[in-house]
Amino acid sequence: MSSIPLFKCQINTDDIDFIGNILKNQNFIQQSTLSTFIRSYIDYNIQVDLSQSFEFPSIICCCSTVSVSLPKLLSLLKPKSSSTIDLIVLNQSSDHIDWNSLVNLISTYNLSLYIVNDEYDLLKKLYEIINKVAEHKIEKKSISLNHIHLNLQENIQERENVFYHVSKLTREKRAAALGQRGAFRGSTVWLTGLSGAGKSTIAFALEEYIVSKGLPAYCLDGDNIRCGLNKNLGFSDSDRFENIRRIAEVAKLFADAGLMCIVAFISPFEEDRASARKLHESSQIPFIEVFVNTPLSVCEQRDTKGLYQKARNGLLKNFTGIDAPYQAPVHPDVIVDTSIISIDRSLEMIIGKLAERHVLSPTLIIAVRELFMDEDMREKALDEFPKLDKLDITELDLQWIQVLSEGWATPLAGFMREVEYLQCLHFGCLMKGHVENQTIPIVLPCTTEDKERLKSSSKIALCYNEKFVAILKKPEFYEHRKEERCSRIFGTTNPEHPYIKMILESGDWLIGGDLEVLERIQWNDGLDQFRLTPNELRQHFREMKADTVFAFQLRNPIHNGHSLLMQTTRQLLIDRGFHNPVLLLHPLGGWTKEDDVPLPVRMAQHQAFLNEDKDDRLDRSRTVLAIFPSPMSYAGPTEVQWHAKARMCTGANFYIVGRDPAGLPHPSNKSKDLYDPTHGAKVLTMAPGLNQLQILPFKVAAYHRSLKTMAFYDPSKHDEFDFISGTRMRKIARNGEQPPDGFMVPAGWKVLANYYQSLAKESSDTMQN
Repeated sequence: MSSIPLFKCQINTDDIDFIGNILKNQNFIQQSTLSTFIRSYIDYNIQVDLSQSFEFPSIICCCSTVSVSLPKLLSLLKPKSSSTIDLIVLNQSSDHIDWNSLVNLISTYNLSLYIVNDEYDLLKKLYEIINKVAEHKIEKKSISLNHIHLNLQENIQERENVFYHVSKLTREKRAAALGQRGAFRGSTVWLTGLSGAGKSTIAFALEEYIVSKGLPAYCLDGDNIRCGLNKNLGFSDSDRFENIRRIAEVAKLFADAGLMCIVAFISPFEEDRASARKLHESSQIPFIEVFVNTPLSVCEQRDTKGLYQKARNGLLKNFTGIDAPYQAPVHPDVIVDTSIISIDRSLEMIIGKLAERHVLSPTLIIAVRELFMDEDMREKALDEFPKLDKLDITELDLQWIQVLSEGWATPLAGFMREVEYLQCLHFGCLMKGHVENQTIPIVLPCTTEDKERLKSSSKIALCYNEKFVAILKKPEFYEHRKEERCSRIFGTTNPEHPYIKMILESGDWLIGGDLEVLERIQWNDGLDQFRLTPNELRQHFREMKADTVFAFQLRNPIHNGHSLLMQTTRQLLIDRGFHNPVLLLHPLGGWTKEDDVPLPVRMAQHQAFLNEDKDDRLDRSRTVLAIFPSPMSYAGPTEVQWHAKARMCTGANFYIVGRDPAGLPHPSNKSKDLYDPTHGAKVLTMAPGLNQLQILPFKVAAYHRSLKTMAFYDPSKHDEFDFISGTRMRKIARNGEQPPDGFMVPAGWKVLANYYQSLAKESSDTMQN
């Protein structure tokens, strides 16, 4: 009968691998699978079956903790009374051998016992036994194992001369070199679960999110690794073990270098995962085990690679979950089930655990940070209000409070303190543990008189039109250097710029502090139903079963060129593999300059366009019309980044950038633009902290004279296109004329024409008076 030599050692596993490979190369052995029961009692093993033509005694190399595992193992092997089992016990100073158990085992089984003091002696003894067995069988097999002796001796000698070198470079220095500002974030997130559970989807989404925050991360995916590093491994138990052993070592190296290493492997055996954890923890590297506990029935239903069907048909052997076991983690750090929770929610849970383990800053947690009081806080605040110092705020301030309270500026907890303000002003980012794009300062100005009156207050009640709105806690006062702010954000200090004018007229001090907002800001203008918060939009998209969201901001009326762009973009995303792309049509709803079309008119025009578009170009069933509450700064490419970052809070994956999306004519020379119209889109492709959002270019559309519709501009047919500028459109509307057929939906044009004609009438009445 063939016997099973089991090579087992807690350390020096490379040498054990070496011996196993020698035996396999000499055709003395074949790979074998032991039962899951045996594996559960073994810390490390390479299992091999001897050829059927030999009757070798079993060889067991083990650590000293044999009193539990060895009796069960021997009872499974059931050696004949005439068989001899060579037992090598590694006795290190830290081990505690149960000698009574060993004596009982020797008397019960025919054991030859060898005690060795270190792994080098263990290896020599193992070689000695193997060589003796081999020599005994040479005559039958006519195979010389002399080169085994030589290779093994060479390997031992090589290992004698190999020493582990400890780097003198501290992890803090590595972190600083990676831009982590002294906080070492090297770690491994280990995702385990059945094929099709969602491991790779979560892993790559996590990698993308972490990198988008300016932190280094790398995903090691099971299929990808088997295409390279582990392409010589199959799916036997021993190869599965070696697969995981190698990847654990690689992950540890990545993490030690300061990266977050995200591992997505089935890794079916608890023992293998425990070894990976132990390897990391022995080097003080955080190890987060994530059990993607999606049911087998769901995984098999998905079967994106067709593997389950092959396994069921007998075409694929040793497939985990079908004819190979999967040992569920006993104590994972995180459990997610992608059949009942979204990928976003899975990421939130993982990032929450990483924050709990101090690998990531809590501010990196994906959840949108709303600043509303709960019911108990509200009651307490109302009772406290009469005793608080008060500060009256402007309508612009209230709009920024709405932005902050609804979470559009996550992770800001309130109006910027000086450190946040300086980071925003000089770097365009917040850098509290990670990089968060924030190019527009969100600040609260106040006068010198108010500063002197409030400087000793720990809490300030903010009031608008004598109504209590919010509490500003732990206020911090710092100088409002207006010229510096304007030159940094706008590239000019020209007082004719409408937002700069407001800055220059505002207070000489800024107040930073944490906000607690009494309740949702309501404007009671008939449009509050469209003012959906980021969390509400996320929920809405989930209910629509959107698999991706593309956002488009506009501050002008919609024409058929816009709808053509939206229609084309949706088809582009479908061609990329998405099944249900949803459009977020998101007009800006805060302060705008006087000559812009007011929000109520724009919203009426947008609704008319959606309702009356007979061709349903925007696909009403897959379009969400909502209002973005931010004021408009007209800061060009700087502001475009703020608009994009805010849409990320809604869960948008793609963002369409138009021509000059946040620009305006030069304040001193109306014949030219203040900012290059193309720079907004270019800057977004390079902006830090926006990697998670894919930027879609805005294709220029113009009116095609012969086709009588809006079409994408073709320079080679320039004469066939008519560019209808905003100035010309306003003139046509004001004069009560009709635009060319196919330029805009008639119902939408009617709203616009009525507005401009009312302005013309007001102007005429004023002149007459």
